[in-house]
Amino acid sequence: MSRGAQEILARVFGYTAFRGEQQAIIEHVAAGGDALVLMPTGGGKSLCYQIPALMRPGTAIVVSPLIALMHDQVSALREAGVAAGCLNSSLDLESSRAAENALYEGKFDLLYVAPERLLTPRFLDQLDHLRDTERLALFAIDEAHCVSQWGHDFRPEYMQLSILPERYPAIPRIALTATADRQTREEIARNLRLNGARRFVSSFDRPNIRYTIVEKNDPRRQLLHFIREEIHPQFSRAAGIVYCLSRRKVEETAAWLQEQGIAALPYHAGLPAETRAAHQNRFLREEGLVMVATIAFGMGIDKPDVRFVAHLDLPRSIEGYYQETGRAGRDGLPARAWMAWSAQDVVTQRRMIDGEDGDGEDYETHRRLARNRLDALVGLAETTACRRQHLLAYFGEESAPCGNCDNCLEPPQTWDATDAARKALSCVYRTGQRYGAGHLIDVLRGDLTEKVALRGHEKLSTFGIGAELDDKHWRMVFRQLVAHEYVKIDHERYNALALTEAARPLLRGEIEFMVRIPREKTRKSRRQKLVSAELPGGIPTTLFDRLRAWRAATAGERNVPAYVIFHDATLRDIAIARPTTTEALRTISGIGDRKLEAYGEEILNIVAECG
Repeated sequence: MSRGAQEILARVFGYTAFRGEQQAIIEHVAAGGDALVLMPTGGGKSLCYQIPALMRPGTAIVVSPLIALMHDQVSALREAGVAAGCLNSSLDLESSRAAENALYEGKFDLLYVAPERLLTPRFLDQLDHLRDTERLALFAIDEAHCVSQWGHDFRPEYMQLSILPERYPAIPRIALTATADRQTREEIARNLRLNGARRFVSSFDRPNIRYTIVEKNDPRRQLLHFIREEIHPQFSRAAGIVYCLSRRKVEETAAWLQEQGIAALPYHAGLPAETRAAHQNRFLREEGLVMVATIAFGMGIDKPDVRFVAHLDLPRSIEGYYQETGRAGRDGLPARAWMAWSAQDVVTQRRMIDGEDGDGEDYETHRRLARNRLDALVGLAETTACRRQHLLAYFGEESAPCGNCDNCLEPPQTWDATDAARKALSCVYRTGQRYGAGHLIDVLRGDLTEKVALRGHEKLSTFGIGAELDDKHWRMVFRQLVAHEYVKIDHERYNALALTEAARPLLRGEIEFMVRIPREKTRKSRRQKLVSAELPGGIPTTLFDRLRAWRAATAGERNVPAYVIFHDATLRDIAIARPTTTEALRTISGIGDRKLEAYGEEILNIVAECG
């Protein structure tokens, strides 16, 4: 090991201290140990293999599933003075051969490669050569959850990476992911043959993200209000991601946002590859864009200044929700995670789970686990306690109330709806479990409609027993009964409601049924809370804006995303500290030796010009 980890951290990457378990991971891998690393998005996973790569002799091979991520990381490393390259399908023949020659000659510190390229006989022969000449430093397997067969990011090629310990047993391996529950961790360890690897599990907490979950009520308008009233007043050029369940909804939402004056682009797997690449490239390189996407977009997106992630549909699991919301605020600055959901979302997801192809015990186990994960996410949406506490508890982490989620900032009101729920369930039963919520509400309220009279339902014991509640409250009760699976929707019988086994103890009065009451907020109160909680103070905005403009121009000249030059957090630190000398500038986090040499004089001139 030629250089120490602390020296590399400071001189190459411009940071003065490690975070969390970074140092322990780096020292373990640099010494030749295998590691399985779970660290939240924005927690500094990349340094956990980049620094050992610079400490060990030879070239580190980084397996990455996404071309865009490879190019961004290679650009960032080169800006920091690190010899990095990549091999993937986007390169032409000449560029591929040049990269292969550089690899053969040992000119790279790190080489990023797609798993399917690594597994080719040609590339394995090159790795054999590096091993035989003692120039193979380590293997890093990024986005390691891609090996999980039941995950939505599954990549079949990842399963074949077990060849690495067989063929190169003396070369250390580090597998990294931001999202994995206990079962997925075991799957990663088993399929990558990392059972003996040391495990590092960091805190899953992202304290800079504020979680807000609302019930759907004209969701597009709710989304627009969120962007205009809660994001733009503080972050006028805010980048964001909006997730939708279907491709059609992605395109319709993106078009609607554009009509409302929001710069939005669609992204889903059904778009031509050239369009997807162009939209992703714009999102990475331009400020203020909103990407409306399915889950096909996002994994490995290394854009640190995404200020919000919004969901217009319920994700499939807490893992999916955590992974997707984790793409906000990677720079550590304030960010928002906002979601609108409904009981119908739950029904849709359950239908998708039950409708997945496959038979046999493994598939039944998968469906059962998928339903359990969805139920856990519904619990997060419905909880009246701290959302962050609930989220972290799912990953086995204890925490105190955060003070930075919607439930902590404005505790919700609840209503003991046990009596109303029992009336509703009785009405479902008395009417033969053949009718939808609208008809049932008419019966409960005692409204003698033509349909009620035709069926003779005015003669039932449940007719009129719920007249004290209006239509809005009854619909809320039925939504919650569906979400909790006390009743299920029969789609083949025109959305008729039917009782489930879970309804029995509620009907018998053995359990309570508490309903969350949607709160009505005023624009004024929300704005005041956000400003006091999120706007960083003491930043000379004129200087900060000048630095951002300079960064954008520089990034354009170098044909890289702006954050590859410097993160917003670094520019804000410069604006606050107003350094006047090179040595003072060196103390700013994120400015290493190469960047100081390349940009130091220009930055100091801008600071001087702004007085």
